This record gives sequence, structure tokens and C-alpha cells, in this order.
Amino acid sequence: MAQTQGSDHARNARPVYIVDGTRTPFLKFRGKPHAFSAADLGVAAGRQLLLRQPFEPAEALDQVIFGCAGPAAEEANIARVIALRLGCGHRVPAWHVQRNCGSGLQALDSARNAIAEGRSELVLAGGTESMSRAPLLFDERFVSWLADFQRARGVRARARCLARLRPGWLKPVVALLRGLTDPVSGLSMGQTAENLAWRFGITRAEMDRYAWQSHQRLARAQDEDRLAELTPLFGTDGTVAAADDGLRRDSTVEDLARLRPVFEKPFGKVTAGNSAQVTDGACAVLLASEDAVRRWDLPVLARVVDAQWAGVDPAQMGLGPVHAVTPMLRRHRQALGSIDYWELNEAFAAQVLACLAAWRDRRYCREELGLSRPWGEIDADRLNVDGGGISLGHPVGTSGARIVLHLAHVLRRQGARRGVATLCIGGGQGGAMLIENPEGTR
Repeated sequence: MAQTQGSDHARNARPVYIVDGTRTPFLKFRGKPHAFSAADLGVAAGRQLLLRQPFEPAEALDQVIFGCAGPAAEEANIARVIALRLGCGHRVPAWHVQRNCGSGLQALDSARNAIAEGRSELVLAGGTESMSRAPLLFDERFVSWLADFQRARGVRARARCLARLRPGWLKPVVALLRGLTDPVSGLSMGQTAENLAWRFGITRAEMDRYAWQSHQRLARAQDEDRLAELTPLFGTDGTVAAADDGLRRDSTVEDLARLRPVFEKPFGKVTAGNSAQVTDGACAVLLASEDAVRRWDLPVLARVVDAQWAGVDPAQMGLGPVHAVTPMLRRHRQALGSIDYWELNEAFAAQVLACLAAWRDRRYCREELGLSRPWGEIDADRLNVDGGGISLGHPVGTSGARIVLHLAHVLRRQGARRGVATLCIGGGQGGAMLIENPEGTR
């Protein structure tokens, strides 16, 4: 009965369109905070997007939804901060979503649902993250000691309290490292990638070659002006960031092979070179109903067909895309080979290669996906054609929105019909979105 109701709902849902979108350059973390907060980045992405629209945001928008994995304390509901700074007015509600790496995709999916169900007509959605501004925290033992010290009364009581203080308690705790470690499995995201490399027999050479390819593809995309969604960042000090700055054009497979493992020393395979970069950036996407498209004479970049979320073992979190994509495509009677282009977020080279290996593996498909045979291959020439998280960076709350927006541009550029954007999510989840280019001929 539940399946029938779901099918009826899907048939009755209104179509949802991506009409436009922008993103900032992705700025690599280089040891100290960048000048832009997560809200600054979200405003920068949204401003250029809204300036070129034929409507006033305060009059036309129904909602603003932004994903962010780690908003600052002063940006608690960061979507509302962004909306107000963009001039959306007091009337337009705004809310923040958090699904770790899937936060930006969750924002788009939430907007899609609201429009499909008739609750909204026009929604600004996206993701933002300033990973370079992740705070340094005090050790919990020092926090407890500080509370005792503040309660102490008199010189003797404070002296006794000071005598208990240990220098090691003053060492700061890096919030970013804590946030990138799963609290249930106790594994860092890099260690989960090591698990997948071992499980599917992925070699260090394969991982390094994939990473090198990511940089080469981004370099070509920049040279051929393929990043149509990019908008410059302007700092208050007069500096301008016009391009993603983590690209290593001169990188070679040999250079990557010389890097030491980071997460499982000394014998691991996952290095800084074959992992996504720690990065700041934002992406804003405008989604609309058919009525809104007609009313405002908006262009249609793509139609959002469907989305799917899945859960997996946190220790194998990189396989989340396999479990999100498979039921979504089967629901639409599509196979891997019927999808024209793919964006599979590059958290780690090992993780991308493991997803591809899982779909080829008979035992995995039978035991984990309930399929009678291997599901098939994804053409490497149609996967992450303009680079990905390894060369661009992976601002956690942003990437889900970025891969959908860029995929829409790839489909339009290639005259292709269908595309899937998917990513793994820390904590053991996966998300996927199926989109369609109405003008695609394939």
C-alpha cells in the first residue's frame, strides 16, 4: 500500500525546474581563516543570481533554504541571515538544513518537495561552508577546571585550583578534525576510505591516477570556460577571487605517488593528494514551479525528476551513492548506462572507485542491493567530466548543490538528456538526484 501511495503522489506532483544558479570560487584552506564567513559566501553566490532575475526577491520568493554543516555561532540559522542580507525581506521565511556532506543537496530536495506539493512556487536554495573558519576548542578538562576556578572564592581557594591545572589541558582541540570523525564508528572519513580501498582491492596507483585526472579535467574546464556557474568573490580589502584556487596544473602521477599516507600510517593508501581538499565556498540555485516559470518568463536549465536518500554502515560511508542511486534509477526503470552524465562527489579517489567497483561486483550487488547480477559500468568519460572535489575542493555543506548545478550545465552544453548527481555523506548515508534537460536530444 505504501508503494502505491508513493507512486500516486509522484504522478500527482507538480514539475520542478532549476532555472538558474551561481557559485563562488572554492578557496583552499591554507592554514588560517579566509576573509569570508559562511554567510558572506552564501550572500556572494545569491547576490549575483538574484540581480539578474526579473522579479524582486521580497515579492516573489516563497522560501530560502541553505545547507551548512558548521555555521558559526553568530550564524545559527544561516539561511535566514543570508536571506535578510540579500534583501529578501522579513516576509520570506528561511531555514537551515544539516545533513553533513549532503546538506546542499538536502536544501535542493527540500525546495523540490515544497514546490512539487504546491506549498511554494519559487525557492532560493543552496549550500555554504567556511571550513577554514572552523573553531579551535578548549579541552573539556580545561573547561571544567575553568568553571571551578571561576567559582573559587579567596586567594587560597584559587591557589589550590591553579595547582590542579595541567599544561596539556591548554592544547586546543581542532573542531574540523573532530567534525570529520564519525562518533559512532570512531573512524575519520579518511579511514573509511581506507576500508573501501581494502575491501575492493583498489591500488594506490589507481587512486593517484584518478586524482591526477581530476586536476587535468578541471584545468581543461577552466581553459575552455566550462564553469558557467562561477561568479567572482570580492573582498573588503579589494582582493578578487575569480577561480577555484586548489587546482594543481603541474601535478603528475609521480608527484602524487611520493606523498605519504595521512590516515593509516605507514601502510595506508589515502593521501592528501588523492583526497578532497578542505575548502570554503557557496552555491545558490533557483528552483521554480511551472506557474512561476510562465509568470516571470524564466529560462529552464533542467527539471528535477527525483531524489533518494540511503543509509549505510558508517565505517563504509563512501558507498552511500550506490545505495541512493540504485533504488532511484530502478524506480524509473533506468540502468546505469541510460544516464548520460554523472557527478559523483570526489570525497576520496578510493571512495569514487569503490562505488564503481560495487556496481560491477556480483556478490555486492546480490547481497547488498538485492540484484541478481552486477548492475553495470559507468563510462569514465561521462563521470565528473570537469573535475571534482579532489581538484575543486569539498566545502561540506555546499558540494551537494554544486554537483547538481554543474551537472545541469553539462547536460545543456552536451545536448544530453539525463544526469545523476550523487555523493557520500559522513555518518554513513548517501544522497542522489536525477535531473533532466528538457532540450536534450539523447
